[in-house]
Amino acid sequence: MKPPVLLAALLLLPASLASAGQPPPVRSVPAVASDAGIPGVHQQGSTTTAAEAGARPSWRWPLAPRPPVLRSFDPPPKPWLSGHRGVDLGFTAGGTGVLSPAPGTVSFVGVVVDRPVITIDHGDGLRSSFEPVESTLAVGAAVGAGEVIGTALPGHCRAAQCLHWGVRDGDEYVNPLQFILDLRPSILLPLAGGP
Repeated sequence: MKPPVLLAALLLLPASLASAGQPPPVRSVPAVASDAGIPGVHQQGSTTTAAEAGARPSWRWPLAPRPPVLRSFDPPPKPWLSGHRGVDLGFTAGGTGVLSPAPGTVSFVGVVVDRPVITIDHGDGLRSSFEPVESTLAVGAAVGAGEVIGTALPGHCRAAQCLHWGVRDGDEYVNPLQFILDLRPSILLPLAGGP
């Protein structure tokens, strides 16, 4: 390492660490999806306990084949402000079936404002909502992972057909993609036998 670069690196370290010869502390950074099919998908806001513990994603995509993410999760900084509390998934064919991403029970089927919505309660405080979706299921119906819960309708996105998928953990909206993609941050570790 060149002396000016080494000096600059030492100046950036806290004095207590630089003098002790310890590496700098690791700062947490927003997680970025490592999946090459969805560049730039950022996880924002809080995550569930399972996600914080490093749990692997275990849900399925609610559309098949795997849809493109047209709009990412972008929650507001305060609950009463505007933001995007879910993800928009693209689809091309009319009559596309919407699949339950995990087992659960239908907890709501109806119209919210002017859009048909279906909500699946997955247990442990997790609920998925999809709109606009037309469904013949009734509240209380049990659904399995991958089971068709309704038909995606056009009308949510202006420029393309899309399905809005939101997930709540208790009263808080969380990024739905954390349940199907590994959004944990990448961490660089030293090589074995290195300095």
